[in-house]
Amino acid sequence: MSMAERGQRVAEVVEAASAAFVAQCYALDGAPPLGALVRTGDPPVYGVVCNVESGPLDAGRRVTARGHGEASEEALYRSNPQLERLLVTRLEARIVGYGADGATRQGLPSLPPRLHAFVYVCAPEEVRAFTGSLDFLHLLAATACLRRAASAHPDPEAFLLSAGQALAGEMSEDVRRLNVLLRGLRP
Repeated sequence: MSMAERGQRVAEVVEAASAAFVAQCYALDGAPPLGALVRTGDPPVYGVVCNVESGPLDAGRRVTARGHGEASEEALYRSNPQLERLLVTRLEARIVGYGADGATRQGLPSLPPRLHAFVYVCAPEEVRAFTGSLDFLHLLAATACLRRAASAHPDPEAFLLSAGQALAGEMSEDVRRLNVLLRGLRP
């Protein structure tokens, strides 16, 4: 399978837990957007990007302003090439599925992904296949993911309607939260 078929490699797992993982992006500001479906490891573990942050590589150092007198942000980075090596972007992904016995399952795997596993952005075909079932919503229930997944489907409105119906079934006892999520799905 080619890189294009598997999706773009963007990061590497640096922290892993049973329900989420953190990955360091290879490029500063190079994280996929909130709600993106990503895959890591072999067998694969699937996650939805729920947080992105940029900051110092060394947590003990603070980032300081350097742009006074620079004409643009691009000029600032040209004048300070070390910034690309001193700053880092990380993403956090909530785990929503995994591969087992040649099949993709929605839910939590028995083990988190390995440290240093590569993280790929899922291609639209992979997003469509994974979100063909909405059983993972109880792990996530995030409108950012659903809006992003809808853009990978041939009929985004039909997908969002189906997602809204699945949410209603999952969250029938929490009507207030359900209404907030459903309002977030409106175009």
